[in-house]
Amino acid sequence: MIRVAGIDPGLAHTGWGVIEGSPNRVSHVAHGTINTEAGEVPALRLLKIYEALREVLSVHAPQLVGIETLYFARNRGSALPVAEARGVILLAAAQSGAECVSYTPLEIKQALTGSGRAEKQQVQEMVRVMLGLREIPDPDHAADALAAAICAFHMYQFSNALEGGAG
Repeated sequence: MIRVAGIDPGLAHTGWGVIEGSPNRVSHVAHGTINTEAGEVPALRLLKIYEALREVLSVHAPQLVGIETLYFARNRGSALPVAEARGVILLAAAQSGAECVSYTPLEIKQALTGSGRAEKQQVQEMVRVMLGLREIPDPDHAADALAAAICAFHMYQFSNALEGGAG
């Protein structure tokens, strides 16, 4: 059994989700978001994300953290603030002692649905089904974070299978 956290970076809303996985199943542990206010000083927003995520990682103690990489085809204006948020997220994750891995949105969609072109709703529905939840996790940033955690878990399983087969 391995505990995996997923993070969907954002300056206004950082989603997080925690799952546990074994060779035969994944299960939901917790999820939520870290929200900051637009009028707040940027440095204080980053500090809030960092401190809240450190608390989440301390409470849930994942061995692996999957973090979504940045994608800005449509909204290049938010690239720098989200990149800054991702920096403090990577710092908090590294300080937790967990192994940190990053995946593109395409890789996450591919891992959950089999298609890198899947719609957001399809990915969220797969999160619901895979984790045996009654409803799609809300808010959507938390659902995206759970998707990153599931992707990280599947890639971890795949990597372990390859290593086991090579020996």
